[in-house]
Amino acid sequence: MLAEMILEDTVKEGESMPVVRRVAAEFRLSPLTVLKGYRRLVDEGVVETRRGLGMFVREGGRKKLLTAEREKFLNEEWPRVYDMILRLGLNAEELLGVDSGNSG
Repeated sequence: MLAEMILEDTVKEGESMPVVRRVAAEFRLSPLTVLKGYRRLVDEGVVETRRGLGMFVREGGRKKLLTAEREKFLNEEWPRVYDMILRLGLNAEELLGVDSGNSG
């Protein structure tokens, strides 16, 4: 959820991230779970802690996160999706929602 906020520009580079307690309450999560998410983003260089001010999205953080998410998708999720496509015998038209029998 924290990564989505950055990827969807809900929180832009240079802006502060919502406080842990607010995110925890909004999504009904443990504050410790939210804090782990923030720590991961700090470790990845996407978010930085400014003492006494909170967490902020670093300049270039969105691009760094987007690159990591794309790599994760291509390496972890896409192979499973591709296997399912083959298993179900789906073609490009079906996947794109194109009605091949209707010309307009």
